[in-house]
Amino acid sequence: MLKLSRPLLLLLAALTYLLGASISAYLGKSFQNLTFLLGLGGVVLAQLSMNLLAEAFRPHNEPMIEGETPAQKEALRSNLLYISYAALTACAMIAFLLYINQGLNLPTFIFLLLSLVLVVLYAVPPLRLLDRGFGELALAAHMAYVIPSIGFLLQAKENHRLLIMIAIPLTALTLAYFLILSFTSFPSDQKYQRATLLRRLGWESAVPLHHSLIIFAYVIFICSPIFGYSFLLIWPAFLTLPFAILQMLLLRHISLGGKPNWTLLTTTALAVFGLTAYFLTLTFWMR
Repeated sequence: MLKLSRPLLLLLAALTYLLGASISAYLGKSFQNLTFLLGLGGVVLAQLSMNLLAEAFRPHNEPMIEGETPAQKEALRSNLLYISYAALTACAMIAFLLYINQGLNLPTFIFLLLSLVLVVLYAVPPLRLLDRGFGELALAAHMAYVIPSIGFLLQAKENHRLLIMIAIPLTALTLAYFLILSFTSFPSDQKYQRATLLRRLGWESAVPLHHSLIIFAYVIFICSPIFGYSFLLIWPAFLTLPFAILQMLLLRHISLGGKPNWTLLTTTALAVFGLTAYFLTLTFWMR
């Protein structure tokens, strides 16, 4: 059950929420501790329900855990559904508490609603983007754009160009990370005919897309003065640039027929996404 909840994604969701809140603090907005904690709990529960619903509605020809019996699989599916519904109910209660505590303006309400919509669209039939080749995009948008926006809006109450300037390239790095995970699971995805973004595009298109996402992200970061912010504010994001270059080189090596080092590749991709979010969060808090 713990493995199916994907704890790493829950940790990354908490990190991107902190990033959004840190941008608000940097801009001088008043910080509300109770609102922050309620929001943090809400986004982690939303991400948890997203992860568990994706497993609960997994096609019947795919195993959830190795060596399971049909009875064990159905029992596990039922438990996942119960926990997911409980998590979504808790999210609704948190939203109500936020409304009572401070009220919810329209931008905040829209992003809270968007989070719920993405959870459902990503994991629940009949749309279930996870089985239509758009699961990685929905997951990246939720984790790197919607969640930090919620963290920001709960404190700042209004959108801001700095949030957008950070969230868009971070979403690109997140999508590149999930693409890497699709490369590592490609044989299994082929076996069970999973409609991942990689299988929809093919290696010939997915590899250039991966490289383009990384280049796009750092180009946006380096163009920060155009958006009215000094490069000195954004420079910590470039601490992960060597990892990003290594990530592209490793994938290129594999695409040309070289022996894959999946552990190094996935670790590097995680470092690019996770450390970029961490360094920026630390920078905004300290400033």
